[in-house]
Amino acid sequence: MPSPRPALELLARLGYAARGVVNLVIGVLALVGAFGPGGGQATDSKGALQELLLHPFGGVLLGVVALGLFGFALWRGMQSLLDADNRGHGGKAMAVRGGQLVSAFAYVSLGVFAVSLLIGNATHSGDGQSARDWTRWVLEKPAGELLVAAAGVIVAGVGFAMLYLAWSRAFTRHLRCSAEASRWVIPLGQVGFAARGVVFLIIGAFIGIAAWQSDASEVRGLGGALLALQQQPFGRALFGLVALGLAAFGTFEFAEARFRRIDAPG
Repeated sequence: MPSPRPALELLARLGYAARGVVNLVIGVLALVGAFGPGGGQATDSKGALQELLLHPFGGVLLGVVALGLFGFALWRGMQSLLDADNRGHGGKAMAVRGGQLVSAFAYVSLGVFAVSLLIGNATHSGDGQSARDWTRWVLEKPAGELLVAAAGVIVAGVGFAMLYLAWSRAFTRHLRCSAEASRWVIPLGQVGFAARGVVFLIIGAFIGIAAWQSDASEVRGLGGALLALQQQPFGRALFGLVALGLAAFGTFEFAEARFRRIDAPG
């Protein structure tokens, strides 16, 4: 019986490329807005998928991206449930694998949204709206504020973890690329993870504010987190730098599609 490993590896690599497309669109749109006359414009992953449909052959590209998103969700599931990266069963490893399982469900949801767009049966209620709806629902429960605050701490923790990856270059342990390729792949990864870390920290902070004020409207999605940077000193420059970092992360994901070590279980 033929081994399923080549097909699983192909799906995983297509998944990294699909994630690269989404992040590259988010970063490029933000960059265009940051240096345009109207100030920064930002969207989230669903908005990026909608943007693909506005271009020639957008339906074909969105179909390939949708397949890749499901492939990436499958790979995340293998990483989490089957320990495809050989992380082990220690406390830190199980925390990472738990996050990968959450990521798997998130990418299944994003893939379903992409398919819904293709068949014309999807609406995007706006950046962060689903997160605000969930937060509102949780706040109505006993100890809702504590649960939301815990979620904010977890999201901020993910942000710090990404900043650590950028600083330590720990992500390189999963790459198989030549010394020549490393000279451009590793800096892309560092810049990309740093930008994502900043975004997650901002999102986590807004979730914390929502818990403190018991007000779900304070929650921000990815686009809202980017736009919040504009309200800071040197806001447009900060916005532009983080947008550039997100575009770099999208490009890095294409490199991961090529060089990532993928040991798909048989």
